[in-house]
Amino acid sequence: MNLPSLFLTLSSAGLFWLALGQEPSAAQGGPAAVAAENDVTIGVKAEFRTIVSNGWPDHAPGAFPRRGNPNTAAPQRYEFRVPLQPEAQASPVRSGGYWWGVAVNGVPFEPGTAESWQNDRSSGWRYEAATGFLDLGLDEHHAHVQPTGAYHYHAMPTGLVERLGGDDKEMRLIGWAADGFPLYTHTAPNDPQDLSSPLKKLHSSYRLKAGERPDGPGGKHDGRFTADFEYVKGLGDLDQCNGRRGVTPEFPDGIYYYCATEEFPFLPRFWRGLPDESFAKGGPPLFGGPGAAGPPGFLMPPLLKVLDKNGDGALDAAEMSEAPAALRTLDANHDGRLSRGEYLPAPPSGRRLDGPLPPGPRPE
Repeated sequence: MNLPSLFLTLSSAGLFWLALGQEPSAAQGGPAAVAAENDVTIGVKAEFRTIVSNGWPDHAPGAFPRRGNPNTAAPQRYEFRVPLQPEAQASPVRSGGYWWGVAVNGVPFEPGTAESWQNDRSSGWRYEAATGFLDLGLDEHHAHVQPTGAYHYHAMPTGLVERLGGDDKEMRLIGWAADGFPLYTHTAPNDPQDLSSPLKKLHSSYRLKAGERPDGPGGKHDGRFTADFEYVKGLGDLDQCNGRRGVTPEFPDGIYYYCATEEFPFLPRFWRGLPDESFAKGGPPLFGGPGAAGPPGFLMPPLLKVLDKNGDGALDAAEMSEAPAALRTLDANHDGRLSRGEYLPAPPSGRRLDGPLPPGPRPE
């Protein structure tokens, strides 16, 4: 693999004033933020690629606080790592509860939002950040700020792409997913196995669902919510994880890679592999995902995966009636009972799931 020197170290890349030396307008609200400097170093340690950063972009961010986002941007402390040899799983891994990935400038990616219909996360109707229906104060780089001060991207990181030289003439590596697979923009060869093939703009395989929402907010599926969209295999160039396998300038022998696209999902909502724990925002991973009910997390346990056949994060009457038969498929050793190793997901770190259960409710 050949990486440009820019990707190996971007420490102290430049100094930017958040408000460009000016007081924000009343519409933006709040005082101007202090100056900050981009600081990120990417290296290799053992079998991992390490990304240590302060989360501040190497381009001028928008002015924060602003309408739709009352938070002030501030430097953070991130120590991410991703496997140098990522392994794809048999099925997509749901994202949530973790940063999805990190850009080459050290700013994290987070495609989803915390805002839900009537503030009810269990409703399954999570608002979208980049479809224009809900003003979350995204700046011109499709980024905004969390209450912690963390600046992060929800879609194509425009300023970063421009700083790297654009993507109109070549593929552009812009980051790494938490599972270790690379993230590019939507520009790639028409023939995924031939770098000399003419470049084209790749499109996702998602579309708006037809008809009306069956519950919750009601109304037409218009893109206001994540659950307004559906994946249709073969509709576009990319798979359910918004990626494909092919050769790239950095991986001439080929690799699975993700793409940031102009249309939904903008940034991938799933991982092809297992995310590293360094991307966790806090607390153990549980279950959930885009449009899913229940606590936010990154990986749906086998116990729920076999029950939730349609993957919508809820169990309907048909799925509940088929539960006994579905659960029996998890009994790998056919002893008539389910052990922790059979009904819980394998940890990304490879640790065994033996030993006593932690305090709390026990499964029946």
